[in-house]
Amino acid sequence: MLIDGDTMRGLCIGNVSYDITLPVADFPIENTKTRIKTKMECGGGPACNAAYLLAKWGLNTSFVGAVGDDYYGEKIEQELKDIGIDLTYFEKQANKQTTSSYIIANTKKGSRTILTNKDPNLSYSKKHLDIKFRPDVILVDGEELDISKQCLLSNPQAISILDAGSIRPSTIELGPLVTYFICSKDFAEKYTNVKIDINNLSTLIEAYNKLKKDFKNNVIITLEEAGCFTKINDYELIPSIKVTPVDSTGAGDIFHGAFAYFISHDYSLKDSLKLANITGAISVTRIGSRYSIPTLEEIINIAKEYDVLS
Repeated sequence: MLIDGDTMRGLCIGNVSYDITLPVADFPIENTKTRIKTKMECGGGPACNAAYLLAKWGLNTSFVGAVGDDYYGEKIEQELKDIGIDLTYFEKQANKQTTSSYIIANTKKGSRTILTNKDPNLSYSKKHLDIKFRPDVILVDGEELDISKQCLLSNPQAISILDAGSIRPSTIELGPLVTYFICSKDFAEKYTNVKIDINNLSTLIEAYNKLKKDFKNNVIITLEEAGCFTKINDYELIPSIKVTPVDSTGAGDIFHGAFAYFISHDYSLKDSLKLANITGAISVTRIGSRYSIPTLEEIINIAKEYDVLS
């Protein structure tokens, strides 16, 4: 757990966006009008949300990613500065539009539907970084392949994590380079051609073994509200806690950020996954990805309440 004088350093690389979340009591019917009482705006993106959590929890965190030199880019930059993220390697690019996401959050089901607009010309410009520190933990989401690959290869001493949310050539290329390959159920099913049934352990084992064969590292399959699956001494389905969801936006990003924190602070793999499960679960009870990140103390207290740690 975080202690005064913590000198750990984190480096997160990848996607950053500006999220506009529209909470609705039920999903809108096509060709109708729906009036909503509120909306939520904040920065987003898998690696950027993870960086935000790490900084909020007290880890010295640097973020590598690109935004446009526009209103959304200014808002994101200020938000990251306010939480204490080091932006030495952050880019604002002239004449480019910041990626924006419009999120319909179905509060009745806790699901979300996302429409994303990304400028095809917006990508991180540097292919090499002269980083002035040695990161203890690196998290990448596959969005910035060249710089992610360079940083991973240049820092073999770091604990490294890939957030493999969807299948892309960049995600697959980065997969073998990290310590922990954490993929979504959707990624696992599409990559392995195995239909996962969480009530049928053999389907999880089959998918896990195919991923392990190709990526040869610590493979973890996330299963949303069901928790996650991996092999420690034996195959294990690590359950999450039961909550009533209202918005699942950013829950996976928050899971990855929490895992990065705990695994880099000498928690065991199993305990790190249990605590990351709790963090992701608590986040879905709140609206808006950044606003749904719980405090570190909150997670430790819930873990004690549920007596989940080894």
